[in-house]
Amino acid sequence: MQPAPHTTSETPRASASVALLRNTDHGMEVLLLRRTPQASTMAGVYVFPGGKLDTADTTLDGAHLLDQSAADLHHSLHEPGTDTATASGLYVAALREALEECGLLLAEAVHQSAAVDALRARALLRGGMAFGDVLTLLQLRLQTRQLTPWSRWITPLAPSVGPRRFDTRFFVAPAPAGQTALHDNEETTESVWIQPRTALEQYRDGQIELVPPQIMTLAQLAQHRQVASVLDAARRQPPPTILPEAYDCDGQRIICYPGDAQHSVRERALPGPTRMHWQQQRFIPEGGFDALWNL
Repeated sequence: MQPAPHTTSETPRASASVALLRNTDHGMEVLLLRRTPQASTMAGVYVFPGGKLDTADTTLDGAHLLDQSAADLHHSLHEPGTDTATASGLYVAALREALEECGLLLAEAVHQSAAVDALRARALLRGGMAFGDVLTLLQLRLQTRQLTPWSRWITPLAPSVGPRRFDTRFFVAPAPAGQTALHDNEETTESVWIQPRTALEQYRDGQIELVPPQIMTLAQLAQHRQVASVLDAARRQPPPTILPEAYDCDGQRIICYPGDAQHSVRERALPGPTRMHWQQQRFIPEGGFDALWNL
C-alpha cells in the first residue's frame, strides 16, 4: 500500500454544516439536501445544510444578534488554535447556510412585538440583504445555543470527490418547531427528512449518493433514538478532528481515518471502520455496510 500522490496543495476553506434533527413517531430523522447535479463539488450528493465561512459571519454584531458571546462560542468549539472571530463565525455560518439552503432559521425574537418569520428572512437574504441586516430588520437573535459541535472533517490532500478542500465543522441541532424545510432549487434540488439508517441503506442500494463525512455521521446518528440523546453525546466529549489519508493498493484507492494502521495518527477518532474503499465512484466501508450498524 502506497500513499496516494497529492493532487492539490490548496489550503482547506473554513466551512460549517449542521445536521438538523427531529423526533417522530417512527424514530429520529435528519434533514438531507441533494446538491444540484451542476455543482462543481459533490454534484448530486446528499448532504447536510452547510457552506463556506464568509467574512461577514466573523464580524456579525454579536452583542445584539447572538445569544452567546464570541468568547463563549470559541470555548464551546473546543479549538484553542482557532481565533475567536473565526470560531464564532462558524456558528453564524452554519445558521446562515441552514436558512439559505433549507429555509430553517434557529433564532428568537428580541422583542415581544417581533416574530420569527423564516420565510421572510430567507426571501430577504436571497434578495441580497446581508444576514446581519436581515436579523436587525426582523428584530431577531440567533440561537447559537441550539448548535452543538459534533466533528471536524478536513479534505485530504488527495481528494476523491472534486478538486476543492474544506475544513468543515459539523454541528448537530434540533430543527426549529413550526418551520418547514424546503430546498432552494439553486444549490440544492431535493430535501428529505429520513432516519439515519434508512439513508445509509439507500446509499448501499445505490438510490442516493453520500460522501464519507455524511456516511460516518449518519452511522453515528443511527445509534440514537431521540434528539436529546444525540445532543447529550455531543456535549460529553470534544468533537474529533478527521483528516483522512489516501493510499493506493493494487489500483484501488483506500481512505484511512485516524486509528487505522496506515494513518499517521494512531489514536482512533471515530467508532466503526477506519477505512473506506473507493470503488466504481463510491465509498464502501471496510468490512461492508454491516460494520456501520453497530458502532
